[in-house]
Amino acid sequence: MRVLGLETSCDDTGVAVYDSDQGLLAHRLYSQTALHADYGGIVPELASRDHIRKLLPLIKTVMAEAGGELDGVAYTAGPGLAGALLVGAAVGRSLAWAWGVPAVGVHHMEGHLLSPMLEADPPAFPFLALLVSGGHTLLADVRGIGDYTILGETVDDAVGEAFDKTAKLLGLGYPGGPAVARAAERGTPGRFYFPRPMTGRPGLEFSFSGLKTAVATVAQAQELDPRTVADIACAFQEAAVDTLRIKCQRALEQTGHARLVAAGGVSANARLREQLTEMAAARQTRVYFPRLEFSTDNGAMIAYAGALRLKAGQHETAAFTVHPRWALQKLGVPGASR
Repeated sequence: MRVLGLETSCDDTGVAVYDSDQGLLAHRLYSQTALHADYGGIVPELASRDHIRKLLPLIKTVMAEAGGELDGVAYTAGPGLAGALLVGAAVGRSLAWAWGVPAVGVHHMEGHLLSPMLEADPPAFPFLALLVSGGHTLLADVRGIGDYTILGETVDDAVGEAFDKTAKLLGLGYPGGPAVARAAERGTPGRFYFPRPMTGRPGLEFSFSGLKTAVATVAQAQELDPRTVADIACAFQEAAVDTLRIKCQRALEQTGHARLVAAGGVSANARLREQLTEMAAARQTRVYFPRLEFSTDNGAMIAYAGALRLKAGQHETAAFTVHPRWALQKLGVPGASR
């Protein structure tokens, strides 16, 4: 099955063609980072308008590279920014209708969860999944496509949001995650120490608002010269990464899984990859990451997830919709039309 995947949930326009037999045939990604940088964050209306400008040219490029006929179209139906989601959904459903092929709306986080499946050595089910991004931080017990049990999630800020807010506090610019990581590389470990939220109690929930407040308190008491900024960034990153590592280790012990998947934008963080790899090796557990270009939002993961669901018989009616808020556990196993 050959599927066109469209990703427009936030500020990246991603397009890809995936073939069930041949693998990923072509993909392109356009980032709106420069567009939103002056605002220090994403402006939803600007994001939607830019998706409109970029999506069709990207589709033409990817289709020319992939060649051949399509068997279906997949688009991100949620969660995300309503206007941005509607761009991809309207274009995807319209193209599917014009081409006479089925279309399916894909859950954005399911795309991330399955993104390591695009690699040469994919994980087998079941596994533990850590999904970390600007809007999500959660641990899921994954037993198959659509068979997801949420073990714990954040009660306030997502870890990616904490990175962004810390970057803003330290004057590091946008996007915050890469900016903090770059500054942390220059920092001196141990000068500052921040709490590892909710690790001193049982459970798998996360909380990062208190960590952000701790960073703000220290930053306000310091002269923010380049060295101090780097040291605070280093301490923050260590606290955030250590918290994720501790919770993953606890979840592996609870589930007994021998495989861990870490995906989503924050999974591109080098320090997180290092810590999870070391923890997994010590436990004789395997950890899987998507390649860096597929850690952030992209069309390839949507095309792959869509191909699985279309192949199982799931498809949309002509009356499509989007879900700005959409719980992962409500997806269900594919196999029936909706």
